[in-house]
Amino acid sequence: MTYTDKLQRGVLFVVFVILAVVALFPFYALLLASFKPPTELLRYGLNLKLQIDLLSFKNYLYLFMGGKVYFTWYANSLLITFLATLLTLLLSSLVGYGLAVYQFKGRNLTFLLVLFVMMVPVEIIMLPLYKMSIALKLIDSYWGVVIPFAVSPFAVFFFRQFAVGIPKDFLDAGRIDGCTEYGIFFKIMAPLMAPAFGAMAILQALHHWNNFIWPLIVLRTDTKFTLPIGLSSLLTPYGNNYSILLSGCIMSVLPLLILFIAFQRYFISGLTVGGVKG
Repeated sequence: MTYTDKLQRGVLFVVFVILAVVALFPFYALLLASFKPPTELLRYGLNLKLQIDLLSFKNYLYLFMGGKVYFTWYANSLLITFLATLLTLLLSSLVGYGLAVYQFKGRNLTFLLVLFVMMVPVEIIMLPLYKMSIALKLIDSYWGVVIPFAVSPFAVFFFRQFAVGIPKDFLDAGRIDGCTEYGIFFKIMAPLMAPAFGAMAILQALHHWNNFIWPLIVLRTDTKFTLPIGLSSLLTPYGNNYSILLSGCIMSVLPLLILFIAFQRYFISGLTVGGVKG
C-alpha cells in the first residue's frame, strides 16, 4: 500500500468518525435528558450540557416499577415486529426467488407490478386495507397489524435482485440429487442468500418496530398498543410526562441496537450485492 493510499484511508477514517460523532449528538442529548428531572427539561429543553448533580435514575425506576403498561407495549412491539419480520422475510424471499429463477408466462409483468407498488405511497391504500381488515375481523388484533404488510414490495425486489446473481448450477445439482423445489430453496438457496436475509431482517425490523400509522388505525385497546402509540399517548393536552417519554424512548432503541450488532456483518454485503446484481 502506497503512502497516498494510506493518507486517503486515514482522511476517510477521520471524516467518517466526525460524521458518526455528529450523528450521535441527538442520541447523546436524549440520553442526558432521560436522566434529568422534568423541571430541568421544561426550562432548558434538550441540550448537551453534562450536569452530574442533576442526573438520577428516578425516571427509569418509575418506568420499571410504576409503568407496568410500558412493558406491555414493549412486549406487543416485540411480538408484532418478530411476526411481521419473519413473515416478510419468508414470503418476500419466496416471491423474489420465484421471479428470479422460474420462467413462466407473465413473469415480467408481475415484476413490473412489484416495481409499481413500490412507488405507491402507503397512505393511498390505507382505506382499502382498513375495509379489508374489518371484513376479515382483524381490527384490534395483532394479526391485523401484521398480515396486511406480510409481503413487502421492496423486500421482493431486493431478494429477486440477489437471487438473479446466484449461479443456477446449484439448482440443477439439487434437482439431480432428487431435492424438491422447496427443498432447493430452503436447503440450497436460503443459505446462499444469508447476506440478503440479514440486511432485510434489519430493515424490516426497523420498519415494523417504528411503524405508527397502521397500528394506530387498527389497534383500539390500550393494552394492545405498540411502543410508538403508547409513548405518544403520554403527550396530552392536560399534561406531558416528557421525562418518562424520553427514558422510554431510550429503552426502545435497545432491541434495534442488538439486532444490528447481530446482523451487521451481513448488512453491508447484502445491500451491496443485492443492489448491483440483475
